Parts: sequence; structure tokens; C-alpha cells
Amino acid sequence: MPMIDIDWLKDHVEVPEGLTYEQLAKDLVKVGLEEEEIYSSQVTGPIVVGYVVDATPEPQKNGKTINWCHVDCGDEWNETDEDGNKVPRGIICGAPNMKAGEKVVVTLPGAVLPGDFKIEPRKTYGHISNGMCASERELGLGDNHNGIILLRQYGFSEAEYEALKPGQDAMHLLHLDQPLLEINITPDRGYTLSYRGVAREYHHSTGAAYTDPAVALNEKAPEPADYQPGTPVDIDVEIDDNNPIHGVPGCDRYYARIVKDFNPNAHTPNWMRRRLIRAGMRSISLAVDVTNYVMLDLGQPMHAYDLDKLEGPIVVRRANEAAEALIAPGVRMCDLDRAARDVIEDAGYGEYFTHRLGHSIGLQDHEPGDVSLVNEQVVEPGMTFSIEPGIYLPDRTGVRIEDLALVTENGVEILNAHPHDPVRLD
Repeated sequence: MPMIDIDWLKDHVEVPEGLTYEQLAKDLVKVGLEEEEIYSSQVTGPIVVGYVVDATPEPQKNGKTINWCHVDCGDEWNETDEDGNKVPRGIICGAPNMKAGEKVVVTLPGAVLPGDFKIEPRKTYGHISNGMCASERELGLGDNHNGIILLRQYGFSEAEYEALKPGQDAMHLLHLDQPLLEINITPDRGYTLSYRGVAREYHHSTGAAYTDPAVALNEKAPEPADYQPGTPVDIDVEIDDNNPIHGVPGCDRYYARIVKDFNPNAHTPNWMRRRLIRAGMRSISLAVDVTNYVMLDLGQPMHAYDLDKLEGPIVVRRANEAAEALIAPGVRMCDLDRAARDVIEDAGYGEYFTHRLGHSIGLQDHEPGDVSLVNEQVVEPGMTFSIEPGIYLPDRTGVRIEDLALVTENGVEILNAHPHDPVRLD
């Protein structure tokens, strides 16, 4: 279900100053968007910006190297020496990217991190560590635990980074102090999976001024040049649907556009990164983050490809269909896997289908039991499992499409109804 951030919502619709998430939930209920839950932050402070004055590597007997650091956390949070002077805090940090001169996120004694992890002074590696420099995962901001957060690399502009001061409230800086509203929507209102759609519904509920971002963008977009059939193009798109409904393909249009002079190593702006994380999506790279952001903002699904690595037909959907066509009481799990695998092998990609076809689903997303070549279990009515063939070309690209199958007395019901008609990019 969508996670709604007021800070993002107000890009498209006027909201009153001081609007609470409780009131937002009440306003959306009036137009049928029910409150699922309001999530409070799992993190409490003090958490501040710190400046690493020095970081001295100290090799340990176990082969690990730790850094004994002194971190300026501002006068309010720095330690006091025996002469009554404020001095940087002594902190132990084992992160490989810790170095002097960086601005970092420091969790101070009294802070509580996800999992009820309490920060307190402790003696370790021969020093008193009076705080902790945090990673994304430790703060619940993402999955990255390869090193601590270096604010220089966290999407701030050069001017924004220079303006960060030791002791500044990092809770507010990273929106760790803000709740989130999760709403429940019905399948017929898929447009409310986007901020554009939710903002429009808030407008209908309250009368607040609303600006459709798509209309605004169309007004700025240049007029396309006239296209004549036969004109050479950089990307060929073919829509192939063997089972159109009333003559209409499940995917009746597909747009592809080449973007050149793009720097794939550029950092995602912090404001975009923060919004994606709060929406429940992991920040990956600028190209991926931009497409995900547009999808969440406008409701337009998008995907970015590396043009140099695009080749061959996309065959995953045919594999899905081959397996799903067999699902019925009495069929073995291994037979389903084989049906999908045969399609991929016939296309020449067999060695790149490196996992089982699916897994059982119950109270959890993954439960014991699988759809694999070694499982001879017979399919029975009431079983629910995934069908998710995939092709993964090493160091190039990969694709997987997943359906959820419910076995019925007479066959199967596919629980996710979103179409995924194949599109070939040559």
C-alpha cells in the first residue's frame, strides 16, 4: 500500500500549515482512501552532523583494523576535558570509508535506533567510544552497510554540503523525525498509487487547490517532430500479444527514448533519495532512482536500460505462460519448473536461468515448499505459490517477472492482474 509523505504531497496540492498525518488520514477517508497505519519513526535522537577531525587506523590481533577518531559534534554535544574545555568526541569506527575531513552522521548516547538498539558510551578496543558514526542500515534509511554515511556523497549540492555544521540536527536533516501515512486502496483506483492521484483525491475531499503535474509538464514539453513511417530509429519496439482482449492488446503502446550525455556516476539528489526511501524504495543509482521517482510521482511505470547492453528478444513472459498453462491439481511442481525452463533453454538462455521457478506463499512471502526441478510434490487446490522465471546476463542486465498463482479445483487463478505483455527492444 502507498506510503504518503506530506512534504511530497504538497508539491501538487495546497495543504494547510501544520497539517498532521492524523488529519490527512481523515481527509482521505472521505474519498474512500482508508488509513492503514500511521508509522512513527523508529529512531530517536540525539543524532547530529559530525566533522571527523582525525581518524587513526589501529590494526587488531584478529586482523581487523579499526579507526580511533575524534569527531567534532558542535559545542553542545562535544566532550568536556579536565580543564573544562569543549573537545571533539572520541569514537571507535570500523567502517572502511572513515577518514578525516568528512562530515558524518553521529548517533550520540541516549539515541535509539531500529531494533531498540540503544547508543551508550562503551569501552572497546582499548578506548571509550562515546557515540557511533552510523550507516544507512543502522538508521533504517536503506540496505547499505558497507560503510558509514558520508554526507559529501549523500546527494547534497556543494552549497548544501558546505552549509552543514557540526552539531546540526541530523534527525530533521534526514527526515528521521517525520511519520508516514500508509493508505489502503482498492484495485479499481490504481491511480492513487501515485502522489499525483492522491493529491487529486485530497483536492476532491477538501477543495484545496490542485495542479496536475502531467498537464504542467506537457505545457513545457517541446512539440515532437513529425514522424514518417520508415524513418530510421535507434530503438525498435515491437508489441506482441497473442491473446488480445476484444482485439485490443494488453499493452497498446510502449514509448522508448534514448537519453545521451548522461553521467551514470552522478549522485542522486538528497531530496529525491530521501523521498524514495520514505516511500519504501531503496536508492540504487541516479538512472534507477529517477525512473522510480517519476513512477511514484506521476503514476507512469518506467524502466531505464543501458543502451550498450540491450540485445535479443525478451522471452520471460513466454516462460511464465508456459508454466501457468500447466497449473492444475495433480501436476507436479517439477513439471512446472521444467515447462518454463524449456522455453528459456530453447531461446538459448538456459544457463542464465539460475534459480528455482518459484516458492510457496502463506502467511509470509516465502514459506517452505518450492516450484523446482527436484520437488515432485503434487499441486493441490488451495496452494499458493509464485511463478517467477528470470534471465540474468553476468555484468550486463537481468529480468524477472513474478506472478502469484492460486490453485483452484479446476486450474489456477493468477492473483496479480497487472498485464506484462512482452516488448522486444532490438
